[in-house]
Amino acid sequence: MNIADRLLNAEREHSTFVYVIAAIAALNGLLFGFDIGVISGALLYIDQTFTLSPFLEGVVTSSVLVGAMIGAATGGKLADRFGRRRLTLAGAAVFFVGSFGMALSPTIEWLVFWRVVEGTAVGVASIVGPLLISETAPSDIRGALGFLQQLMITIGILLAYVVNYAFAPEFLGITGWRWMLWFGAVPATVLAIGTYFLPESPRWLIEHDRIEEAKSVLSRIRDTDDVDDEIDNVREVSEIEEKGGLSDLLEPWVRPALVIGVGLAVIQQVSGINTVIYYAPTILNNIGFNEIASIVGTVGVGVVNVLLTVVAILLVDRVGRRPLLLVGTAGMTVMLGILGLGFVLPGLSGVVGYVTLASMIGYVAFYAISLGPVFWLLISEIYPLRIRGTAEGVASVFNWGANFLVALTFLPLINRLGEGLSFWLLGGFCLLAFVFIYARVPETMGRSLEEIEADLRESAIVGSDSEERPESVTND
Repeated sequence: MNIADRLLNAEREHSTFVYVIAAIAALNGLLFGFDIGVISGALLYIDQTFTLSPFLEGVVTSSVLVGAMIGAATGGKLADRFGRRRLTLAGAAVFFVGSFGMALSPTIEWLVFWRVVEGTAVGVASIVGPLLISETAPSDIRGALGFLQQLMITIGILLAYVVNYAFAPEFLGITGWRWMLWFGAVPATVLAIGTYFLPESPRWLIEHDRIEEAKSVLSRIRDTDDVDDEIDNVREVSEIEEKGGLSDLLEPWVRPALVIGVGLAVIQQVSGINTVIYYAPTILNNIGFNEIASIVGTVGVGVVNVLLTVVAILLVDRVGRRPLLLVGTAGMTVMLGILGLGFVLPGLSGVVGYVTLASMIGYVAFYAISLGPVFWLLISEIYPLRIRGTAEGVASVFNWGANFLVALTFLPLINRLGEGLSFWLLGGFCLLAFVFIYARVPETMGRSLEEIEADLRESAIVGSDSEERPESVTND
């Protein structure tokens, strides 16, 4: 059966409502992506209002990540306590206010402050979107629906690039970068309106003994009234242990999942993706493209990012999470090698811009089918229900922390080592990522969340076999 037939059959077998929930929950990714992408173009014009050194450019860019770490550190626990839906509404409100605050900032200090505020919403969005999707999606299409979050991130980045282009010149007498940053209020409003009509996660409702509400939601999602078996399975897993906290992440049976989540969180960032997303216009500008041409070039990067994420959606429940990660990190390693080569070989000054752009596009393409979507999907799958939000929060904190360090140090690193060596260093990290994934990351395709949790417990009982055979959580 081909991919198109699989998707058509899935649509017939599952309620349309499950797709509606996933699409709206994935709008969290739109906020996430827009904020990542919009600063790349805005930096070219912020410097005309506030004189920025390379270090200050890094501060402006990475300040949102400080807020994201705060949002991720608190968001998981808040999601476990108050629910996925209410936290999404709160995050959208904070993002809306932060967008206006940045646009009206009178000084660089206020701009940094409001970027931190908006970053808290980005950190929350990175957690609650995948949580809500994974806890409502049927296991056979959970991968594809989970990738909708990453698809929305890429669409958010592309939208930001288009907005950057639209507001590149001065508009209505106000410097264009202010309009770029203000526009974030639009996707925040869309998310808030959509979330208002969403139900709460049925698994969260079961965890809080709101069984009738959970049954009502599941009946709509599964397009059947016979949901008692699923509720019983969730309750059985939920009742095995008491309510968990941070200390439970260090339990022997949870520790392998913690290592995988934190490892992938760091790998996703040190592989260098956000150096391309944040600084693509700056890099192209530095090698000879003017401001408008640099922004147009990054629109092409954004289009490729969206298209290849769609390809990943079609593949994830067919070929699995692990093969996509391995192919993607191998390709990213090669592309970064070529990208660095374009900067160090003599005699290429006339074409270095095109070599750089082509390598960047290839690199983003491999990222879009692997580390980009698979990381967020896996951390929503591999943790136990009672600590899932908290565990995702921990992984997200490491992700945003690594993102912060890379964003803050990349331009100074280029100034010290040069572009070629800097990109080769990132390529080395991608090679290490390939080794880690091959050795540690399991396959979760086609398994329910409760089966994955049961597998972790069984692995703790039978020993360390799961570390030696990574084909699946239980190594079926």
